[in-house]
Amino acid sequence: MKKSINLYVDDLRDCPKGFTIARTYQEAVRLLQSEEFHIHILTLDHDLGEDENGKELPNGYDLVKYFCEHGLHANKIYLHTDNPVGRKNMYETLLAAQRRGFIEKDIEIYHYPITENKYSG
Repeated sequence: MKKSINLYVDDLRDCPKGFTIARTYQEAVRLLQSEEFHIHILTLDHDLGEDENGKELPNGYDLVKYFCEHGLHANKIYLHTDNPVGRKNMYETLLAAQRRGFIEKDIEIYHYPITENKYSG
């Protein structure tokens, strides 16, 4: 049986208690595809940083598209981003994917955070 985890995807914020952190798109994909884990709660930031040349790294919207294209699963998805356009794009994409059958209809999708957005430094 797979271990159930809560996954917090964010490049800067403190990881809330009870969550596993993924700081990059690549780390998140690895955990989402893992045969070891079942994702109970997935909470997403939109902006996941820049490379050394100032180019935006794959972001939360890219991760939502990957999630939908690969029919991945989480029991609940929350969007904790402060980026209003990114939040809307992620939320609408998840809902559309659910309506069209790309992701399961039993996934609960929320356009707001479940945890406090906290930075320690």
